[in-house]
Amino acid sequence: MSTKLQDTIKRIKIIIIDMDGVMTDGTIYKGNDGVEMKRFSVLDGTGVALAKEAGLKLAIISGRFSPATTARVKELGLENDCYQGGLNKLIAYETLQKKYGFLDEEAVFVGDDLIDMVVMEKVGLPIAVLNAYPEVKRISKYVTETSGGEGAFREVVELILKGQDRFERVVKSLQKKILNSD
Repeated sequence: MSTKLQDTIKRIKIIIIDMDGVMTDGTIYKGNDGVEMKRFSVLDGTGVALAKEAGLKLAIISGRFSPATTARVKELGLENDCYQGGLNKLIAYETLQKKYGFLDEEAVFVGDDLIDMVVMEKVGLPIAVLNAYPEVKRISKYVTETSGGEGAFREVVELILKGQDRFERVVKSLQKKILNSD
């Protein structure tokens, strides 16, 4: 990891992500009854648990509304910071800034498509998933080794925690909580 990237990572307080194409592979299944389904990775669920244990803020900004997203976000305990159905993602980003008081350089945005670029150009650490649109990769400071929907979010969380020299401590703390929960 370059010194410049590590310096940027040390300042991070909030991870903001797009949903479709980051927490999913971007595929949407629709049945004859109109019910929408998406595929999510449990690896990313573990990433959420690690980020929460580390005290990092998490938020989702999705350009489209989806009941499948709502269900997954609720399961992950992120429903209070999930913004869906707004194509101008800057509005949700600025709402988050007012709510939590973070500076642009303290934020990560993980995206995959053109609609994400407006926020990615504001944050301190724009990250693209491996299968992102080429223009999104071009403006990113980091491109994941993993595609969206296959653990890319978890990779981002681990990158940040390792860059902040907290990964092992957070893993041990989470393991301890899990062992004491039964």
